[in-house]
Amino acid sequence: METEVRNNREKSRYELVVDAEVVGVADYRRQGDTLVFPHTQVKSSLRGRGMGARLLHGALDDVRAEGHRVVPRCWYVAEFIDANPFYRDLLAA
Repeated sequence: METEVRNNREKSRYELVVDAEVVGVADYRRQGDTLVFPHTQVKSSLRGRGMGARLLHGALDDVRAEGHRVVPRCWYVAEFIDANPFYRDLLAA
């Protein structure tokens, strides 16, 4: 299974692509250098298999590389950052 996380800037979302199919999304709204994440979703047949974590690892790694900050409005993004302290420095004040 080949996976990729890509930033679809036109749709303001990160996409998890598995074998050329978009199976998860993390929507965001850009506010200056901050990305507000209001919603994430993974295809129901793939839930419980770590796909949401793959999506957020890729998204947050890209956020860091771009020098942005994060506001987690989505409960899953907030819990993911709380469970992965490596990403806490990305939280906007």
